[in-house]
Parts: sequence; C-alpha cells; structure tokens
Amino acid sequence: MESHKLAVFVDLANTLNFSATAERLYTSQATVSKQIKSLEKELDVALFDRSHRQIRLTAAGRVLLPYAQSLVRTEKTMLTALAASRTQAHQQLVIRAIPSIAQYKAFNLIAAFTKQHPEVDLQFAEAETDTLLPALADGRADIIFTRLFAIEQSKYDVLIGETDRFAALLPKDHPLATAASVAVQELAGDSFLLLSAATHLYAPVIAMLKAAKITPKIAYTGQRIDLIAGMVNRGMGVAIMMARSFDALAYPNVVAVPIVPEQVSHLALMRLHGHHTPVSDAFWTFAQQHPR
Repeated sequence: MESHKLAVFVDLANTLNFSATAERLYTSQATVSKQIKSLEKELDVALFDRSHRQIRLTAAGRVLLPYAQSLVRTEKTMLTALAASRTQAHQQLVIRAIPSIAQYKAFNLIAAFTKQHPEVDLQFAEAETDTLLPALADGRADIIFTRLFAIEQSKYDVLIGETDRFAALLPKDHPLATAASVAVQELAGDSFLLLSAATHLYAPVIAMLKAAKITPKIAYTGQRIDLIAGMVNRGMGVAIMMARSFDALAYPNVVAVPIVPEQVSHLALMRLHGHHTPVSDAFWTFAQQHPR
C-alpha cells in the first residue's frame, strides 16, 4: 500500500471536498479522485459515499481513518528524524574571506570554531573582495570576512572586529623610512605599486592621491599583497595599503609608515539577513562570544 494514497485519504476525510484537498496537496482534483479510487480498489471497500451533494465517509472509511492517520503521522516523524540525522552527519559551513585574513584575529576565530565543532564540514577559501558580496547573494557562501570602509547593515548581519589603517610601505633606504608618519603629498615623486580594483583598495588610494593633487606614476597594479611587498622589499617602488595586511617579518627591507591624516577600514564578518542555517547560527554565536 502506497503511503501517499493514505495521506490523500486522510486529507479528504478532513475536507470532504475533492477540490479543497487538491488545493491543499498542490495537485489536481482528478488526481485526488484517482488516488482514492485506487485505494478503494486495493482495499476492496468503498471509503466515501458519493451519492449526495457532499461526500461522506462510509463505515469502512471511518474504520480506516484512525489507522491511516497514525501511519501518516509515523511517516512524517520518520522523515523528519532522517532529515535531522542527515543534517547532523553533514553540517556544511561555507566561508569566503579576503586573502589577507591570516593577518587578523578572524583567522584564529575560524580555526577555534572548527576545533570545537569537528562535526562541521568547513568549506573555507580566500577570494577577491569584489566577489564576496555576490557569493552571499547567490548562496555560494554562508558567511564572508571582508574589509569595509562604510558599514552597510540594511541587507546584512555584520560583526565588526578589528580596524586597520592605511600605511606607506617603503624600502628601508627611503628618505621617509624613519619618519613617525607620512603625508601622501610627501610621496609625490615615487613610483607606486598598487593593489588593483578587485581588492577594493585601489579606489580609496587613488582618491587619497587625487585629494593630495598627485598624478601618480603607477609602476604596477595587481591583486597579490605578497608580490607588492616583495617588490617594495627590492626597492622597486612604494605602496599604500593597510598596515596589517601583510607579514612584516617576511620582508626585512620594508617599513610600514602610518599615513596621516589617519584613514581606517573595518574588518567584519557578514551574512545575509534571514538566510541562516543552524550551523551558520552556531558560528555566528561563537563569533559574538570570542575576540575577532
């Protein structure tokens, strides 16, 4: 006996109306009638009296009803339990982050979460900044870690963590390398090595140079912070980037000098309003309770 026939029978016993049951079960009236006739043929009894304007349960229908209700409830309970079991066995969390995440506390936060929750299947990868919000929008990521200059919370849940500030990356033999701070105007004669627009740092840096009335000599643009830091390390030019976005110890010939006036960015975890899973909720709660 097919369980969906019993489900149709239970619903029709409740509505006593073929069209109402068809609407509730997202099917056609003809399909409901076909399922009931098939069940009656299988059980060799009439379940509904159709001789009046409104159908009524027959005696056999009244006998069957409590058993059918019990079987339908049991099947629903079984399917719910199986679904929960699948979720617990394979809880996937997709996080995408800016490439420099290793320089910030959020990297340790993610590692701590996965250590505490080994049942979670973490899918973690770096991505360029301009791809992060689209990844949230189309469901390719549950949570992103990104850099914000303006905080947008109308569509997103946002957890602000650290802040970072712009600095000039200079070779150690640069005349300004020992300065406590540097104004952008003082770099007017240098060759610039810049992060590209895909990182979302190109536009604010260009705006900073224009505000200082500098037409920059741009020797290089690219997406890799380590490559630019390596070029500065070899004396190939200067760069403007976030002070903590690179591993200073890896580039002994590079000095990061704060730019004044200070301009900061916020490092944040983000997710879409209302697009949550139990595992993303667990991570979000964990992030709220730990340094980030």
